[in-house]
Amino acid sequence: MSGRITDIRLTPILIADAPLLNVGGVHQPYTPRLIVELETDSGAIGLGETYGDRQYLDRAAAAAPSLIGLPVTAVNALRLLDGDRPDAQVLADNPIAGGLRGTLTTDKVRLSVLSAFETAALDALGRELGLPVHALLGGKVRDRVDYSGYLFYKWAEHPMPDAPSDDWGEVLDPAGVVRLAEMFSARGGFRSFKLKGGVLPPAAEVAAIRALAAAFPGHPLRLDPNGGWSLATATAVAEQLTGVVEYLEDPTARLADMAELHRRTGMTLATNMIVTATAEIRPAFDADAVQVVLSDHHFWGGLHATRELAAVCQAYGKGISMHSNTHLGISLAAMTQVAATVAHLDYACDTHYPWQPEDVITEPFGFTDGALTVTDTPGLGVELDRDALARLHRRWQELPAMRERDDVAAMRVAVPGYHPPGSPKY
Repeated sequence: MSGRITDIRLTPILIADAPLLNVGGVHQPYTPRLIVELETDSGAIGLGETYGDRQYLDRAAAAAPSLIGLPVTAVNALRLLDGDRPDAQVLADNPIAGGLRGTLTTDKVRLSVLSAFETAALDALGRELGLPVHALLGGKVRDRVDYSGYLFYKWAEHPMPDAPSDDWGEVLDPAGVVRLAEMFSARGGFRSFKLKGGVLPPAAEVAAIRALAAAFPGHPLRLDPNGGWSLATATAVAEQLTGVVEYLEDPTARLADMAELHRRTGMTLATNMIVTATAEIRPAFDADAVQVVLSDHHFWGGLHATRELAAVCQAYGKGISMHSNTHLGISLAAMTQVAATVAHLDYACDTHYPWQPEDVITEPFGFTDGALTVTDTPGLGVELDRDALARLHRRWQELPAMRERDDVAAMRVAVPGYHPPGSPKY
């Protein structure tokens, strides 16, 4: 017999991040995350994770009391908490840095918070019943989930004093990109690679992809400039990389340009910017602007919503995979559990996880042949490291300037007066 929710604990943390470059700037030395603990009257504790910037913390704190007393089985009711009507109001005074997840709305913030609550509820329920989360979602259809090695251009070190260091080294040219892929292959056996583009001139990024193709023949490759190219630039890149990449991800920022690019070149186009909410699905699919949707259970409001999105994509004949944000092991466990249940998961999922030098779970994940084995351990199959959680929360308390992710501010440390380029960048 499953219990009722008796307590919700919210712990904001800061996790170390490498100086990874993107179209808008560079990652700060630390990134905020929010860890959710949901406890039931049976003593089960479920875990969730999501973004930790102020707007997410405020929304989580406001919504958490509404969960108290609910059955832990009532995951559908979570969608009705804190308002159930999509709100298209853009948070113009607090946009996400660089627009890397598309237009941020108040409803997208709400769903990102609810995703952590739903994941925690499913984790707690699975622990109570002795079942893995994938069983609560209908059961797994695969025993392993493939992930892609996520490559970034990066500086050797952060320009800020007392910033964390890493051993990945500088990556600013094709040789550096290949060396980085070799490190990913050695450390996790990754068999596909995605390069975060929009950083260097397009010709340099095309050269990097071609260098990867030569170094890793037969390995699926992707390039993602986060909407940083004009239609003309994207067309030229698509023509050069036809037959080299499995898809381009968000080469342009406008739906109409994505549709025209596909019409001109036939290139498969993926997105985590054009389609990130239910209202955005039909326009993009009707225009054939997108052929692959990169789901993200944080964006969509949880694991059930991810499965619903996968069903819609299947009905439209669209491919599906998974987007990644700068996440820890709780989110990776949730991604793996839901990915195991999606029959037509067409491409390896993205993950930032190999970049993370620390975690809040007792046994961090390791990749084998670029994949994770799907655990049958009850719940998500991970346990909270309370010492690590306390240490990362202390960091959050001690570094108030890092509590909002701001790639532009981080870039200005190295380039005073820096302003992000207009759209498109190239």
